[in-house]
Amino acid sequence: MASRHDYPLFIPIHESLLLQFTYAAHGLMDSFRWVSVFTTVARDAEIRSNILRCFLLNLSSLLCLYMVDLLFLDATPHIGWLYRLAWVLPALGVSFYLNSSWCSVIAKRAYSLQNANRAATQPPSTYNGLLTAIATSAYRVVMVFTSVVVSFALGLIPLVGPVVGFIFLCWIDAYYCFEFVWIARGMSLSGRVRHLEERWAYYLAFGLPSAALCSFGSSLANAVVFALFFPLYIIMAIHGRPLPEDPYSPLPPSSRGSDDVIRHPSPFIPIRLPIFAVVMWLNDTIVRAVSVGSAKPIKHNRSFSDGGESVEAGKGVEQARPGRAVQTRINIGRRKKID
Repeated sequence: MASRHDYPLFIPIHESLLLQFTYAAHGLMDSFRWVSVFTTVARDAEIRSNILRCFLLNLSSLLCLYMVDLLFLDATPHIGWLYRLAWVLPALGVSFYLNSSWCSVIAKRAYSLQNANRAATQPPSTYNGLLTAIATSAYRVVMVFTSVVVSFALGLIPLVGPVVGFIFLCWIDAYYCFEFVWIARGMSLSGRVRHLEERWAYYLAFGLPSAALCSFGSSLANAVVFALFFPLYIIMAIHGRPLPEDPYSPLPPSSRGSDDVIRHPSPFIPIRLPIFAVVMWLNDTIVRAVSVGSAKPIKHNRSFSDGGESVEAGKGVEQARPGRAVQTRINIGRRKKID
């Protein structure tokens, strides 16, 4: 018969809630690391020049959007939308490409300054490396699109829609602010998503200020405002320290006692929230649709987001092989000591 010591120990629910509030407080503090931003910008001329480019580009885009709204304020809706389709949306597409290029340079330089002894993971400078970069950029555009679609859909829910949509936008903003840090550390797509979903309180609070800044104008204007502050929040993300380090054993070793028994969070407080479940399902659906007609289309028994991950890694969809299912079962209980 199993003894009492073989059963897992859980942190009380009130302590688990307090831990989540502590993580959220850390996330909010990390989103106000303006001193780190100013210090990083002052240290490197390349970062300053690229931030200036982003600032001028997005500020001019924002002014153009407001000018268009003023010019077509009394015009019919069809004329206004026709003008946006003919000029504004293509201009924003070019702006998105330029912002991505400049922000990538800013992130690499800031990461190298913060981690002098740890170089970022770089794709090989070969033909396959070029294909990988193109596939990664294309998949990133798809994920941005599906995230925006889900955010708008959540906002349409009666009564609670605006609040739920805003909370989801906080996580989306935090994801893209930390994305380069995760990629530089060699984390896969599923690993990045899991990392955020297991630290949902921290990232919710980190994305709160940027989401609040993008909640006062039209959809296009809010996107430009986010792009305006995006390089600064990337630098904050590089200096951030997401908590907890181990979501399944959040207490430090000093709090476990002499017997080194792991105490898990209360089962009434979720460790992982499926924040990106719908987004990843949409991504996988798009990848399956693109793979129609290929020699070996993506099979439906693959693990979560394997199709999207193979595309992001630059692998042909027809070359993807069925992988083993992601192990999600957690073995909990007493930690074994090694003599």
